[in-house]
Amino acid sequence: MWDCIALAGYLGVTALAAAAGAAFRPDAWYEGLTKPAWQPPKRIFAPVWSIIYILIAVAGWCLSRHDVYEEATLLWAIQLAFNAAWAPLFFGAKRIDLAFADVCLLWLAIVATLLVAVQLDTIAALLLVPYLAWVSFAVLLNFAVWRLNGDGAAEEMH
Repeated sequence: MWDCIALAGYLGVTALAAAAGAAFRPDAWYEGLTKPAWQPPKRIFAPVWSIIYILIAVAGWCLSRHDVYEEATLLWAIQLAFNAAWAPLFFGAKRIDLAFADVCLLWLAIVATLLVAVQLDTIAALLLVPYLAWVSFAVLLNFAVWRLNGDGAAEEMH
């Protein structure tokens, strides 16, 4: 019973992070940015993130089931906070540079979480691999958009 409640808690907290991203959607400013030719179509992002958020929640829940879980849970929470901050920085504040810094810190936090997860729970570690892969791609994409549009993108397109 407590396992189900804990899983629901991890799903709920992860849903809050997803909601932060959903609150800041691409708009006319974003549509006006130059993007790399290899950027996936917009319709890909929501389904991929939906699956990844479920994997993040289940990984966090798996890690919490171990006696020595404090470090893993803290790292899990840190990566989720960086995740939640990206869309407000990029789409809300229109700060491609700060969003890039955030996604780099997110990548590092995922790697740290994954390294701890490997020691505690193989399933949790495997659940985080697609997340790391997608965020690795996001780092490259964010950098390319920043490079193509420069620091002044927010001011020029407000």
